[in-house]
Amino acid sequence: MSTNQTSGRFVSRLTQKTLAVILAGGRGSRLHQLTNWRAKPAVHFGGKFRIIDFPLSNCVNSGIRRIRVLTQYKSHSLDRHIQRGWGFLGGELGEFVELLPAQQRLDESWYVGTADAVLQNLDIIRRHNPEYVLILAGDHIYKMDYGTMIAAHVERGADITVGCIEVPLEIASSFGVMDIDKDNRVIRFTEKPANPEPTPGKTDKALASMGIYVFSTKVLFSELLKDQKNPDSEHDFGKNIIPAMIKTHRVNAFPFRDPISGGDGYWRDVGTVDALWEANLELTAVIPELDLYDAEWPIWTHQEQVAPAKFVFDDEGRRGYAVDSLIAGGCIVSGSVVKHSLLFPRVRVHSYCDIEDSVLFPSVEVGRNCKIRKALIDRRCKIPEGTVIGYDEEADRKRFFVSPKGVVLVTPEMLSEDHPHAL
Repeated sequence: MSTNQTSGRFVSRLTQKTLAVILAGGRGSRLHQLTNWRAKPAVHFGGKFRIIDFPLSNCVNSGIRRIRVLTQYKSHSLDRHIQRGWGFLGGELGEFVELLPAQQRLDESWYVGTADAVLQNLDIIRRHNPEYVLILAGDHIYKMDYGTMIAAHVERGADITVGCIEVPLEIASSFGVMDIDKDNRVIRFTEKPANPEPTPGKTDKALASMGIYVFSTKVLFSELLKDQKNPDSEHDFGKNIIPAMIKTHRVNAFPFRDPISGGDGYWRDVGTVDALWEANLELTAVIPELDLYDAEWPIWTHQEQVAPAKFVFDDEGRRGYAVDSLIAGGCIVSGSVVKHSLLFPRVRVHSYCDIEDSVLFPSVEVGRNCKIRKALIDRRCKIPEGTVIGYDEEADRKRFFVSPKGVVLVTPEMLSEDHPHAL
């Protein structure tokens, strides 16, 4: 496969002929109040990023520089983030990250399914005349070289290639589950089955779709137009398009791999409060599975201009420090202890506080004498002096949301009726 070198990376001609479409219009209702004012792809992650930064960075690092982001639900903060952080591609060179909000382009309906969202923008996709269309979910955390997947798609003569990963059987009902033959051809695909079947030869794993699809463009157009005419369809890739194509087309599976090592890759669906909290705190490990310090596969984002993090006071009983934690720029920890936690930019922790096993989103302010444990604190929360969170579940449930695993979610609305929306 011919390649040329761009910015120190080898970029294939196949990726240059590919248009990426990122589906970023979903609310993510399993995140509860955290998505009251933002779409799931706009949720903060990793101390300085938003979830959408991961598929966008994967595209850029893979050499795919023509990217359309489809938005719908409460997209203001998502739109603003992309405009601020992703305007560096050269439009004069045909490179772009562009937003496509739902516009009722075909009729009076908003996007009613993932396939319908792409269908409503077929005229725009046609304008770019890509040979391949890469369709991505905008709400997962992972690193992936899409170029190898596109190459496998072409090499095997597939009509559609589906990115897949093994997941624990107990959570497989949240995904599209597939069976494949020895040649990685998909022979069955069931979207979110109530009783998923394990992968052959294993009892505790199922093969799940990652919501990543490579289509040959002509096939994509044909299947979307065919699905549009089906009155019984929900116009969804997982529920309708892929199961129907298995009977008539070559549908291949592509096993997910780490883009640098080639081994098992890191992939997280952070669609619940528990999963989001866990994935953030996993980053505090000495050697985390997700390496955010990797210069070979950087995660790009909007870089806020803030001062370095600061820790002040060194008195007995009033010592400002953090251990086993990630502390972003602009934070001030004043005479308080932060353990096994993650603080996003501009967090202020006043004196005599204990913060443990917690994730604090940007611009959170914690008053004096607070004790916070196993919590996820939303953006712009102002925690009153003397507040205790995470030590009495019954008391927490009266004011906040407590997840099945006991993570306490706190939002500005829960603290006060007079608040700025957390975007």
